[in-house]
Amino acid sequence: MPSTSQRTSHFTESVIRRMTRVANACGAINLSQGFPDFDPPAELQSALEKVSRTGPHQYAVTWGAPNFRQALARKQSRWMGIPVDADEHLVVTCGSTEAMMAAMMTACNPGDKVIVFSPFYENYGADAILAGAEPIYVPLRPPDFRFDPDELRRAFEQRPKALILCNPSNPTGKVFTRLELEAIAHLAEEFDVFVITDEVYEHIVYAPHAHVYFASLPGMAARTLSCSSLSKTYSITGWRLGYVIAPAAIIDGVRKVHDFLTVGAAAPLQEAAVTALNFPDAYYEQLRADYTAKRDLFLAGLDAAGLRYTRPAGAYYVMVDVSEFGVRDDTAFCEWLARTVGVAAVPGSSFFHEPIQQFIRFHFAKREATLREATRRLADLRRHVAGWPAL
Repeated sequence: MPSTSQRTSHFTESVIRRMTRVANACGAINLSQGFPDFDPPAELQSALEKVSRTGPHQYAVTWGAPNFRQALARKQSRWMGIPVDADEHLVVTCGSTEAMMAAMMTACNPGDKVIVFSPFYENYGADAILAGAEPIYVPLRPPDFRFDPDELRRAFEQRPKALILCNPSNPTGKVFTRLELEAIAHLAEEFDVFVITDEVYEHIVYAPHAHVYFASLPGMAARTLSCSSLSKTYSITGWRLGYVIAPAAIIDGVRKVHDFLTVGAAAPLQEAAVTALNFPDAYYEQLRADYTAKRDLFLAGLDAAGLRYTRPAGAYYVMVDVSEFGVRDDTAFCEWLARTVGVAAVPGSSFFHEPIQQFIRFHFAKREATLREATRRLADLRRHVAGWPAL
């Protein structure tokens, strides 16, 4: 028999999704894979119920149903502060996962280099490999996860084709400041580099921080492929509705890649999601307030448990430092934590290019009762830790 391709030998299965299976197997509270345990807005559920009876049930236009694209263009034009044309600047994808892959394959040729900040969402390294690109990793240094401008310049001096920017950041909860983004923009212009953004947490940002869309910076709309999805904003991670926004000449390429990757996103879900895209600004204000309350509740529980962490400025993740427990294998520690303490986390090493084992990642997109039970269990961590094999 012939051997299979070499590309899949360069990365593992998703550690995040594997930890969900571990959580399910041992009945742990799943604070690993970032999806809510609460329902989407009632209006959105009602819209889906109606669409299930009236349709559409057949293919939509490959790059997105017209009414969905129009509603999305209106919303993003308002929030991003740049004009987004529904017919010229948009491709609707099967979640932001496909959006990032289509953007990478559009921007890069095999052999090109791509800058990736580390720690990074685990898909980015795999995306680069699948696109035939070579990642250049630039560290974001804990505890505040800032980059060194000199290190970033040295990465640009290697003549990459693109930079991947996750903002707000998964896994760290970092929100890049305008000054940091302007520094990236200056280098992108100087070295003529595309910027591929992952902005799925654009509406989950905590005061006093604010999200700045990279494409809104002077001159950056022309070189930015903005990727996002509806998953986190409307609590519909299973609907898999994402998109790429870029100049028309770039979108033409994204449409070709998207067409042959997936043909198109689900037509009934696009139809129902138009309801969410027309929500008033008050919805996003309440979303921010709700997640602020969840964050504060969970962090108070971590404080009570005596755990050290970096306070997230956005998204719904928190990186916890477990070095005090002598952790040398964070994957084994997370599996032990799920089985023994009953709370599932993601080993931080799955996000770092560097050999770092001291962090684990929790998420707090859960009901208040779930978070209270999780922190109650974590309060017992020190009682159980004597049985942790590393000690």
